[in-house]
Amino acid sequence: MIKVKNIKKIAIVLFTVVLIVSCFSVSAFAAEGDVSGAVEDTWIAARGQIKSVTNKVIFPVIDLILAVLFFVKVATSYLEYRKHGQFEWVPIAILFACLVFSLTCPLYIWNILGI
Repeated sequence: MIKVKNIKKIAIVLFTVVLIVSCFSVSAFAAEGDVSGAVEDTWIAARGQIKSVTNKVIFPVIDLILAVLFFVKVATSYLEYRKHGQFEWVPIAILFACLVFSLTCPLYIWNILGI
């Protein structure tokens, strides 16, 4: 059975979330039903920021995560080699290929996307 206190807490949290979302949302108004024009104008205004954030934040974070995973996998594969005498190359090769792909991705991804 749900208590009245719990219902009040849930209602307060939901109201706070709705209030925050409504305060931080941005309206895009279309003139006389021209929705595609409003979306295109919004995209044109935001694509420089999206490209900058992606190049300076997202790709370096992905590169860091893949580099750490790569070196951890190399170390664990070496320890398994010493223990069992068998070295597994496939996970290391996959992580290395993903790391090379993510390191070089900013050089060509924007040409593919047309930005």
